[in-house]
Amino acid sequence: MKELIILSKREAHRGHVLEQVAHQSLTLKKAAIMMGVSYRQAKRIYRRWSDGGLEGLSHRSRGKSTGQALSSDTTAKILALRKKKYANFNDTHFTEMLAEQEDVFVCREKVRQILRASGYGPKRKRRPGKHHSRRPRKTQAGIMMQWDGSPHRWFGPDSQPCCLMSAIDDATSDLLGAVFVPAESSASYLLLLDMVVRCHGAPLAVYQDRHGALVRSDDYWSVEEQLIGKQYPTHVGRVLEDLSIEGISAHSPQAKGRVERGFGVMQDRLIAELELHGITDMVLANQWLEEYYIPRHNRRFGKKPAGPGNAFVKISKRERYDKIAFAYEAVVGNDNCVRLGGLLIDVPPGRNRRSFAKAKVLVKQHLDGCWTVRRQDMIIATHPATPFTEPARSWKKRQKGGLKRGRSMLQVYIASKPAPLT
Repeated sequence: MKELIILSKREAHRGHVLEQVAHQSLTLKKAAIMMGVSYRQAKRIYRRWSDGGLEGLSHRSRGKSTGQALSSDTTAKILALRKKKYANFNDTHFTEMLAEQEDVFVCREKVRQILRASGYGPKRKRRPGKHHSRRPRKTQAGIMMQWDGSPHRWFGPDSQPCCLMSAIDDATSDLLGAVFVPAESSASYLLLLDMVVRCHGAPLAVYQDRHGALVRSDDYWSVEEQLIGKQYPTHVGRVLEDLSIEGISAHSPQAKGRVERGFGVMQDRLIAELELHGITDMVLANQWLEEYYIPRHNRRFGKKPAGPGNAFVKISKRERYDKIAFAYEAVVGNDNCVRLGGLLIDVPPGRNRRSFAKAKVLVKQHLDGCWTVRRQDMIIATHPATPFTEPARSWKKRQKGGLKRGRSMLQVYIASKPAPLT
């Protein structure tokens, strides 16, 4: 049985040229030009062909393993880890965890080749995206922040869905803050904003969608709103204006694509790491996010801004506590008590005023759940912490004035109307 000799097209071409040299129909100098090598190299190739025939032209490393080839034990270890411990990790994430946790240093492409050869397909199939014009990044960190919420089964397919709130800097793609909450709501956005301001400072602007907690979508205008020419904002909108943060509404998910893509990365990586560390509790997960995941995420995906420094505005702890809170406008009753839905807050006598009956006050519920009642920037009453109640809007008939025809509708807040801007 004849031995099979494998040649590339270039090696087969060299054999044809060297046969002409052997028959003296072509000089070796011209053959060197036709083979694309120097005259000295042509002599070496001709000598190898003369001694070994076509086999002498075949590359001597063909069929042999390289010095950098992985051992069978390392390959088996990689496949065993991918099958059990890192079953939910994508190729890049799996490669990173091999280096960080298992001391196995292999390039991503080699890991991909091993997995594909063993029948492990990619974690996600990517489809070509639609055409959208690209918006350049801001030139400095802190100029604009993007934030949003992502409902998902973050703690595994058998767990209850919850929502991950996250904020990303537009210039650097750094994860400024992230927190697990039961649902996307006004309280959730205020908790996220408090984390961002505490860790970095207040950004100049926020790019956001038109969620009901952020932007009013109703067409109701009170008399006061008609007089000032604008609707009162939502609770989150009022807090943003108090902190001099401009709220910019996006009209499509692609417009705030950086935070949307960030959720795609975290749904791919974060769920797998939570499972790896055995974290199923929301409180522990939030602590783990801030201490471990966010710094590591930013080292991996953060970008260097085009300009130096940052535009974040530092806010004191006291100012942050006072401003990032729910605020309601109310009137003290004749019994010196403030009523907000089912909540009653007693107002004690003041130093220079025995009774605050009929006084207009500003009532705030802070992020720790505690309440304060203020009159002219002075706290006149407090109340212990209570659970947050989402200030949902509703419509009701207005019966005042004896209207008998048509319907006069008034927008109110179930808890109380939000405080207007001062």
